[in-house]
Order: sequence, then C-alpha cells, then structure tokens
Amino acid sequence: MSDEETTRILLVDDHPMMRRGLRDLLALEDDLQPVGEAGSGPEALLLAAQEEPDLILMDLNMPGMDGLETVRQLRDAGCDARIVMFTVSDDHAHVLEALREGADGYLLKDMDADQLVDEIRKAAHGQMALSAELTRVLAQAIRERPAKGQQNAAASLTKREKDVLKLIAKGQSNKMIGRKLDITEGTVKVHVKRVLNKLGMRSRTEAAVWVVENQLN
Repeated sequence: MSDEETTRILLVDDHPMMRRGLRDLLALEDDLQPVGEAGSGPEALLLAAQEEPDLILMDLNMPGMDGLETVRQLRDAGCDARIVMFTVSDDHAHVLEALREGADGYLLKDMDADQLVDEIRKAAHGQMALSAELTRVLAQAIRERPAKGQQNAAASLTKREKDVLKLIAKGQSNKMIGRKLDITEGTVKVHVKRVLNKLGMRSRTEAAVWVVENQLN
C-alpha cells in the first residue's frame, strides 16, 4: 500500500500498556500505521513536529500537560493533523472543550476494538469520530452561540472558501478536496485555516456541524 493510502498515526497516552495495545491493534490494519508513541504532552509536541502524522490519538488525562493543553499547543503551533481524543471521560464539558480547542473527534476507551478501528478510519478520512450523543451535545452548543458574529463571518467567505467548507462538511480530507476542486493539498490547507479563522473555530468537526445547522448553500 502506498503512503498516500496509509494513515500515519501518533499515539499519545501516559500508560505504556495502553500505547502498546493500540500499536498492536493498529498494526493489524494495512491502512493504519503507528509512526510514534508519546507518554506526555511535551513529548507529543516534539514527535508531532518530527513525524508530521496524519492523525493523533490523544489521551485526555495525563499528568503535567493534559490532553486539552496539548491539543491547544499543537493547534497554536500549526499542526494540521486530525486529532481524536481517546479517554474514559464522557463529561460533556470535556467533550466541548476538547472540540473547541481543535480536536476533531472524541472516543471513549470502553468501546470495542473493531469499533475503535472503524472510528479511527472515519476520522482519518475527514468524518466525525463522535458518538451520536456527543454529536448532539456539540450541535446544541453551536446553536447556543451568539449567531450574529458567525453569520457575518460566513458572509465574508469567498466562493472558494465556501466550496471548501461544504466539502469539509461532507467528510472529505484535504487531499480529496484538492482533487475535487483541482487545487493542491497545500492550497486546501490554507483555505481551511482561513475558513476556521473567519468562523472563530479550531476544528473541522465544529465547522462541519455548523454547516449542517445553518444549511449553508
């Protein structure tokens, strides 16, 4: 399988046994390749810059720099990998904060192995890796935001930015969007960053839910 078809994954968890289990699980899949393991937030920042993974599976509760702060710093550093939280906590406040800081998904550690692989694969292809309940939590939070600022921001989007936003909402990756619009993947990344900045969002997942809620056309 070519690199283009393989999702390169960084595992971030302070428990070595958990990392080993995840690594062994993902190694069984031809299209999912573990490329590094981090046991802390600072180590995750270094490895993310070094390995440039496509997806980061991130524990929430880690000593020192927790998963939320790690996500925040990754996004501030310009990391555009898909980031999926993987945790025991189903606290809605944690879910919302993680997604607002730039996570693209939120999975619970009590899910079975096959389901976890399916959700990781969905996230890798640009789709939301969230349970139905957590998707409703996110949608409700977006509905409760002051709408005026985002409506004004949406009006400022260019036609190309709106095209990119609609394709994000359909769960398409940067590579797929580039092919669809006949532009480079690097150009897509620039458009995605501009769209998120204009809407005041930090993740594609938030943007996708916003498109559905506002029936962008």
